[in-house]
Amino acid sequence: MASKARELQPHWELPQASSQARFPSLQVYNSLTRTKNQFVPVASDAVTWYTCGPTVYDDAHLGHARNYVSTDILRRILRDYFGFRVKFVMNITDVDDKIILRGRQQHLFEQFKRDHDAQADGPTSASVLEITRTAFQQYVQKNLPLLPPDVTPEGYNTVVGKYYRRVLDGQALEEGAVAGDKEGKLKVHLKTAASAAEALQNAPGLSQFLTQAEDILLPYLDSLHGSDIDSKDHSIFTKLTRKFENRFSEDMQSLNVLEPDVITRVTEYMPEIVNFVAKIIENGFAYQTSDGSVYFDIEAFERAGHFYARLEPSNKSNKELQDDGEGSLSKSSLKRNDNHFALWKASKPGEPSWPSPWGEGRPGWHIECSAMASEVLGKVIDLHSGGSDLRFPHHDNELAQSEAYWSASGNTRVQWVNYFLHTGHLGIQGMKARQMSKSLKNFTTIREALLRPEWTPRSLRVCFLLSSWADTIEVTEELLKATTSWESKLNNFFLKSLEAARTRDGVSAVDGTRKTSPADQQLLDAFDKAKKELDAALSDSFNTPAAMRVLSDLITEYNLAQDPSDDVLLTLSRWITRIVTIFGLDSEGDLLQADRLAWSGLEIPTQARPYVYPASKLRNKVRELARSGSLDYAVIAQHVDEARLPTAQATAPANAQPYVQVLEDFRKDTGRLVEVKASAKDFLLLCDQLRDTHLWNLDIYLEDRDPPLPALVRPVDRSLRNARAAGENAAAAKKAAKLQREAEDAEKKRLLGEKAKVSHLQMFQTSEFSEWDADGVPVKDASGKEVSKSRRKKLVKEWEKQKAMHEEWLAGQPKI
Repeated sequence: MASKARELQPHWELPQASSQARFPSLQVYNSLTRTKNQFVPVASDAVTWYTCGPTVYDDAHLGHARNYVSTDILRRILRDYFGFRVKFVMNITDVDDKIILRGRQQHLFEQFKRDHDAQADGPTSASVLEITRTAFQQYVQKNLPLLPPDVTPEGYNTVVGKYYRRVLDGQALEEGAVAGDKEGKLKVHLKTAASAAEALQNAPGLSQFLTQAEDILLPYLDSLHGSDIDSKDHSIFTKLTRKFENRFSEDMQSLNVLEPDVITRVTEYMPEIVNFVAKIIENGFAYQTSDGSVYFDIEAFERAGHFYARLEPSNKSNKELQDDGEGSLSKSSLKRNDNHFALWKASKPGEPSWPSPWGEGRPGWHIECSAMASEVLGKVIDLHSGGSDLRFPHHDNELAQSEAYWSASGNTRVQWVNYFLHTGHLGIQGMKARQMSKSLKNFTTIREALLRPEWTPRSLRVCFLLSSWADTIEVTEELLKATTSWESKLNNFFLKSLEAARTRDGVSAVDGTRKTSPADQQLLDAFDKAKKELDAALSDSFNTPAAMRVLSDLITEYNLAQDPSDDVLLTLSRWITRIVTIFGLDSEGDLLQADRLAWSGLEIPTQARPYVYPASKLRNKVRELARSGSLDYAVIAQHVDEARLPTAQATAPANAQPYVQVLEDFRKDTGRLVEVKASAKDFLLLCDQLRDTHLWNLDIYLEDRDPPLPALVRPVDRSLRNARAAGENAAAAKKAAKLQREAEDAEKKRLLGEKAKVSHLQMFQTSEFSEWDADGVPVKDASGKEVSKSRRKKLVKEWEKQKAMHEEWLAGQPKI
């Protein structure tokens, strides 16, 4: 029977659209079938979607951003482009081994600080120092076993290089091996021990001391008091999880990720989870052990005709992945088979617990998703998503549990999920996102990333859109440049659209008041083609790289067109704006606003517009005349007068006063230059000052274009600041290099001057020689041996050169 079970093949029955149903022709890459399948939801009224959410015990990193932003993109396309109603459910894992350990350690550490008055930054007491020394010894012995067991904080820096030099130098611990996670963890331990050793040697104020020694005190305090924690006091752990759940939500909001329709938290579904496990036991696919744990019986599951490890059959016997999924129970001797996984874990002392028929315990990692998703979405779910590292064992175990739960007598072929979507990892400079480990402390949090010049919420999303959602992304310099280039191209196009909308004459080719030009018709044809190509791209398993090329190519068509009308520009802009809003690239985007022309962030403040646009218009006129080569002061004076606003400065709102001042100052300064009949250079300098200083300081920039096009008025954003900073840094570096060259040249000149002071008659009067001719050229060396002909020839050349230098120097000296 077992042999027969092993020969079973995965069985999938994807839903088929009925003749009455009308669904978009959308193909989706399905991890279950490892191919693209037509997407047909079970029900016609709504798509059910469950996604694995975060385990909340630390801040989310860029690997998480890759998963949740990419999932958000697919959700938006499914909802806003294809028109499906979507019920989107995400879980929050707020109890597991990592959370329990971290929450318990933080609780004990806070208690330790209270017991030792850590709030008052006084001196570190002898008792704290003694406890920390013991913690140091325990930490080093456990995590750095190559060090002598009696190593002291004072001797740590002396001996650590002897035993761990290879790791400190970035090499593998064993010669001939390749450095990996093992060395990464050792580096963390070495750094932690070094920090504590420094604190113990210097004994700074208590607050700073505890900051430096925290990471060695946490495991030590836990080893002393962890088992004494009240398992019923769940607040010890939820205090940690609520904090990081809130921070995760803030991170998602900053990345413009839509909120889930339903959030499920493990701690809020304990009765449902217990009932779910009980049903699996009842159906004959799980068993209880003597310690009160419950395990899934894979052999019983397969004997009943099911297939285990449907997503990754090749990893079915992967012990490393199995152990990683089992956590603290990976080496349990009570299981009937090593590959069986826990549905319910008996809680140990110091762990939170909930009542169950099998005793006090807590859920296994995998069961939580099966129980909560089934409770909220039912027996069959359309879509299930998560990072690609969750395929096995997490999602394979979810599938097995859920099919075991929903299986009833005579119905062994239950398909719990029809489509699995697994997002690819994020690689940064060769480091895969799966290697971004909180234990290795080698990850970049979302918060940290958004403070860096290369990332904004929009640019991060653009980066993900330029790559397939299912593939690993390697963030290289080339990809960063492509991201910046694509975003800049859209910015410039949208700025033209906004300018056209502000200055257009209202005449439209669409309403028949203007005849469509050949250039416009060519663009309208390109527009029709783009819409078809974008639809084909998104229908092909959400092929966003192809869709992004469609948008870029359409803008290129516009940029190459000969004098296209504003009407066509605005038509293209409205459509492109809608698509980028669907992609989530505009946090203020509103799909109900059909005439929206650009994504947010490109328009200057409302209160600035009555004053900045006239200033820019005046500057355009002045700059054009100054560059023409024939200044007409009367015309400039007329433009200055036209820029005078009917609204007096005193009646302008307070928040508009800085912009009023800029306009008035520019008018007055231009008028003064007219009065003195200044040069074109002076007028151009004034124009540059308005752009580079006065408006820049108000976060507004005038982007000059080739005449006769006016400057584009735009807000100063991060990309402009970065470009300006890069330019200033390059200029500063160039200036520094020039100063250095000048200093080196001056030093060379000084040294030559000093050398020129030496008389050619005396230059060889050294111990290297013993006899010279009448001109001072050496005849014999120090030993009395005659200087060879070849050497004497070289010496004569040097003498002649020095003679010329010295005589030139003498000629330049003042005569007395």
